[in-house]
Amino acid sequence: MRWPFILNIIGMLISFLGICMILPLFFGLYYADQSVMPLAQSMGITLASGLSLMVVFRREKVEHISHREGMAIVAVGWTAIGFFGAFPFYLGSEFSTFVDAFFESVSGFTTTGSSILTNIEAVSKGLLFWRSFIQWLGGMGIIVLSVAILPFLGVGGMQLYKAEVPSPVPDKLKPRIRDTAKILWKVYALISLVQVFFLLLGGMDLYDALCHAFTTMPTGGFSTKNASIAHFDSLYFDTVVIVFMLLAGINFSLHYQFLRGKPLAFWRDSECRFFLGTVLLLIVIVTFNVYGTVYETVGRAFRYGAFQVVSIVTTTGYATADYERWPAMSQFILLLCMFLGASAGSTGGGMKCLRVMLYLKYCYKELFSLVHPRAVKRIKIGGRAVPEGVVRSVLGFMGLYMGLFVFSTVLIAGMGVDLVTSISSVAATGPTDNFAQIPYLGKWVLIWCMLLGRLEIYTVIILLVPEFWRK
Repeated sequence: MRWPFILNIIGMLISFLGICMILPLFFGLYYADQSVMPLAQSMGITLASGLSLMVVFRREKVEHISHREGMAIVAVGWTAIGFFGAFPFYLGSEFSTFVDAFFESVSGFTTTGSSILTNIEAVSKGLLFWRSFIQWLGGMGIIVLSVAILPFLGVGGMQLYKAEVPSPVPDKLKPRIRDTAKILWKVYALISLVQVFFLLLGGMDLYDALCHAFTTMPTGGFSTKNASIAHFDSLYFDTVVIVFMLLAGINFSLHYQFLRGKPLAFWRDSECRFFLGTVLLLIVIVTFNVYGTVYETVGRAFRYGAFQVVSIVTTTGYATADYERWPAMSQFILLLCMFLGASAGSTGGGMKCLRVMLYLKYCYKELFSLVHPRAVKRIKIGGRAVPEGVVRSVLGFMGLYMGLFVFSTVLIAGMGVDLVTSISSVAATGPTDNFAQIPYLGKWVLIWCMLLGRLEIYTVIILLVPEFWRK
């Protein structure tokens, strides 16, 4: 691999991140709070580091990025932006150690939504805006953004795109991958602006509207309030956030088709039907489970049940109720929702509905083969046969996903953390908890888990395979 070339690209990403700090700095200056100096110093450190890498590792024009180089750029790039994104938190007064600041930064960029903070509302406006903004940048992927805005990554950018986009089969909407990345980001930004409009329409101030839109569309869940969306206690805001969490959980290529005048694009996509149908079914089950036991009316049971189901299945993490007090059945369903995840090609996490669909079809195929051993049956999605290579990749991913989940849970539990906390910290499903009490080494394990989840496991795990480094 050409490490000078890779480090040059990393320098570009870091420089771009430094420029992005201008926006939260503006809010810090506007509110005249304590975030101005930490943000200004962090911008200087980040820009200086990025530009130094670009100058030291200057390169000639490169006409191709290999598959291995693409994976290395994405894995190292995400780690680097998490590192430099932590400086505003660390140089402020909210985090006592750099590990805590790094945890918060990686959680933001990977849109995990786990937080070290215990009193969010005490944090300065500028840093809270940075905390929300990094989720928005991470939602569609800062690497994909770079492919879109840096012309010199136009050639060979498919390797970066494939390593970054959270989907078993990346959607290539245009012949040039840079054009595809631009389309995805335009759709992403447009829907974010529409959400800001609807939040303003309900009476939310511009600052909170921007922060919550920046954390809804990437399905990140960082809020500016200690009680999350429950702080507003508004049916209107609950409804708006539910709708946009669902939009964020749907493949963004379908939004593009809809905007191009194809209103039936959502219905014709089998994964979208599976996702929305599953969400509706789970909402009905949870609603009837909490009705009478937690809420006295069906309306309230539906309101809070629907919000929590959509929030967890899209891996957003917003909360309007403490579902740890709900019946065990509802809690278990919400835990399953986290594993299910949203659609492929969305900003949601989890296994992705497309993989779950393929796995279920594979199981049915095996049962069918037992009854008809001579029959040749292909797995199809949307009427098209799925290549065997994709099926094998999905099965391997799901096995690796569950294996790493169990392994990470055992590691956390081995540090003296109780089993329930170990499971919930790795799964990141707690509505009212934070991660300040997790041991030092446990936070490093969770940082690794967040990167694994955001980069679809393979991009990070492959770096540990000896063959990856051999010529």
